[in-house]
Amino acid sequence: MKISYHGHSVVKIETNGTTILIDPFITGNSNTDLEAVNVQADVILLTHGHGDHVGDTVEIAKRNNALVIASAELADILSWEGVRTHAMSIGGAYQFEFGKVKLTQAFHSSSQVNPETKTIIYTGMPTGILFTAESKTIYHAGDTGLFYDMKVIGELNNIDLAFLPIGDNHTMGPEDAALATEWLQAKQVVPIHFNTFPSIKQDPHYFASLLKEGVGKVLKPGERLELIP
Repeated sequence: MKISYHGHSVVKIETNGTTILIDPFITGNSNTDLEAVNVQADVILLTHGHGDHVGDTVEIAKRNNALVIASAELADILSWEGVRTHAMSIGGAYQFEFGKVKLTQAFHSSSQVNPETKTIIYTGMPTGILFTAESKTIYHAGDTGLFYDMKVIGELNNIDLAFLPIGDNHTMGPEDAALATEWLQAKQVVPIHFNTFPSIKQDPHYFASLLKEGVGKVLKPGERLELIP
């Protein structure tokens, strides 16, 4: 299984002949190495409805006929735009041909904002994602603050790789993310959701220094690692 990081919270997973994108915020993302018009994907996983996570989902999904997996409300909204969707809810899991997806809770918000009409559309509960394939489990926490049930997530799942936000202000900061790492018992952790905007400026290497040796993996946009079954 090949996993690559592409700035902000964008993660690509290649497994069993399937390319999966998580939170494809590309257009407007100054830290990504991708161009939305060239991105190929079979599946898109979304953690919540904010623009810096849904990003280019509709354009990518329509061009590739990709399946979009998201919380029920967000899936409904995207389906109205002509996108193929699979709706899920927190605590539920589903075994797809390419792997198993389970949504976890996340402490954040989830909405779409229209500044012209000054309206906010609720897009369901924010989530984290547990993805299992090739006997490996990846946890993408989405946007979240620290919560004690991360300890339960770690106890119930053998997490090989976790993606945790460290930007602070809107999510966990480095210190809270380090505690989350301890609770999750993840073998490797990649920091995400930092430095894209001034309000979430952080040093990812400082975060890695708070972890046990070898656990923190700071990836530049476009860098990847491989999980061997």
